[in-house]
Amino acid sequence: MENKKHPVTDVLELHLQRYLDDLGDIPPSNVYEMVISSIEKPMLALVMKHADDNQSLAAQYLGINRNTLRKKLLEHGLIQK
Repeated sequence: MENKKHPVTDVLELHLQRYLDDLGDIPPSNVYEMVISSIEKPMLALVMKHADDNQSLAAQYLGINRNTLRKKLLEHGLIQK
């Protein structure tokens, strides 16, 4: 069976490579945190919208625990306490 990359992976690789190329001789720093924070908030917002703001359903879609989802939604300011 052929091992195909997901289209999201292609987009991420393209833009991350551009970012690194644009740095030139400047060494990158905190790349992991930059990528995770750039992707996580919009992903959570879109999945929550798709789940009609049902946290249990959104957690199921994401494959994470509902308490973990709630913590992340709070961290990103997508819900209030």
